[in-house]
Amino acid sequence: MKKLSLLLLLLVVCGFSYSQKPRKDKAFFKEYEPGYYQKSILKDVRMVDKMHEEKKVDKHFFMDQSGMNLPNKIDFYTSVWHNPTISQGNAGTCWCFSTTSFYESEVYRLTKQKVKISEIYTVYWEYVEKARRFIQKRGNSLFSQGSEGNAVARIFKMYGAVPESVYNGLPKDRKFHTHDKMFKEMSSYLKNLKKTNAWNEKVNLATIKAIMNHYIGEPPVEFDYNGKTITPKEYLKDILKINPDDYVEILSYMQEPYWQKVEYKVEDNWWHSKDYYNVPLDDFMNIVHNAIRKGYSMSIGGDVSEAGFSRKTNVALIPTFDIRSEDIDECARQFRFSNHTTTDDHGMHLVGYYTDKEGNDWYLIKDSSSGSRNNDETAPEFGYYFFSKDYIKLKMMGFTIHKDAVKKYLKKFKD
Repeated sequence: MKKLSLLLLLLVVCGFSYSQKPRKDKAFFKEYEPGYYQKSILKDVRMVDKMHEEKKVDKHFFMDQSGMNLPNKIDFYTSVWHNPTISQGNAGTCWCFSTTSFYESEVYRLTKQKVKISEIYTVYWEYVEKARRFIQKRGNSLFSQGSEGNAVARIFKMYGAVPESVYNGLPKDRKFHTHDKMFKEMSSYLKNLKKTNAWNEKVNLATIKAIMNHYIGEPPVEFDYNGKTITPKEYLKDILKINPDDYVEILSYMQEPYWQKVEYKVEDNWWHSKDYYNVPLDDFMNIVHNAIRKGYSMSIGGDVSEAGFSRKTNVALIPTFDIRSEDIDECARQFRFSNHTTTDDHGMHLVGYYTDKEGNDWYLIKDSSSGSRNNDETAPEFGYYFFSKDYIKLKMMGFTIHKDAVKKYLKKFKD
């Protein structure tokens, strides 16, 4: 009798669960259309030519988000203070724009100052250090426009920081950054050094600096601030009151041991930093959930080249035809990283959170790329994305955060 009752109970429970129709997402192909990048950025940097105009029209596969109740309004979100969104232009500097925005929010959290820090000052010295390693390794080191968020703290320690008003790296007649010609010239020079074996670090670095000075200007060694002449290092320590050693990189992937500091094995970690705190996925998500609710934002990075990542709605979802929400775990995450369908292609600033009526968590993402700018330029949502919890869980690989937000987790690491 008890077995029969139990069987009936299971049938009732199973019948009820199957009566709740699961979400089944649809998709469509859409032809490529010029957006903010072509209409604003390329126009400004004078790169529009016949090659761009005659570009072959491609079709892209996207999740159909039409008719969905999407929380893509700023007003829904509780957020930390952050500066207005700013475009990185036609430069591969998302790592710096996102993390600089993060440090600006940190300055406000720590001191209540609203500051605008120069991104290009950090970019300038990052190029110098990339070139230095390329020279020292005799060409056996990556020289590219990309980098990682923790490069900002490293450059801060070495060279300090300056206000954007002191050094913005923009020619007077230009609105957007473009580093293509500058990078091509530096890259060609370094490749020729390798070909001719003409290594001389002092001379080589002087040439790299001369190229950048021509395109983006020479950064200051001191400047006036509130009537006093100070250095970039003094600005960082005495004005911003940022200690780079107070910030850590949280990572979550299976290919390295959890609860150890490991190397994040991606190209943009060109100096092979092994200072990433690798934690299990559940802990990774708990940190994100709790930290932002306690006022800690984070510079976050991962993959944005996904069918569920819409530049029309600015919402990032994981469609059911990719993987069901309940099946997203560390294996699904690692599988995509290992087969390169998850790549480390973009850095952003996570600044807010929202929980909808169904209890689903969403996150407000400040972005510097052109993809978040294809809608109304006057709307408050211009320059933002809206990430579902599942998207972060599956596709965002790591983030920079203040160590106070992760104290209990850091205690589990041996060192």
